[in-house]
Amino acid sequence: MNNLSKLGTLGKNAEAAMKAFEGLDQAALADGAIPKKYKELIAVAVALTTQCPYCLEIHKDHAIKAGATEEELAEVTFVAAALRAGAAVVHGTHLMKG
Repeated sequence: MNNLSKLGTLGKNAEAAMKAFEGLDQAALADGAIPKKYKELIAVAVALTTQCPYCLEIHKDHAIKAGATEEELAEVTFVAAALRAGAAVVHGTHLMKG
């Protein structure tokens, strides 16, 4: 998590792109048709499948602040696991001749 302190330097070196990313991030995760809590749980599931420790820590905290419970976080873990395993199974079809 220490590398997150370098985001300022990254942003200074690519200011327009960083501002655009921050705007996208805020808009995508704001309360809307999908409540913020659910968006953060989705973000946790994505972080689990991409195995990004930064995203996992950040979005876990945001999900909890938005009202997510440990039970919901546990269920999200298995949703992510099922999708990741499912993707491996479906990609296995590329190995079959017919």
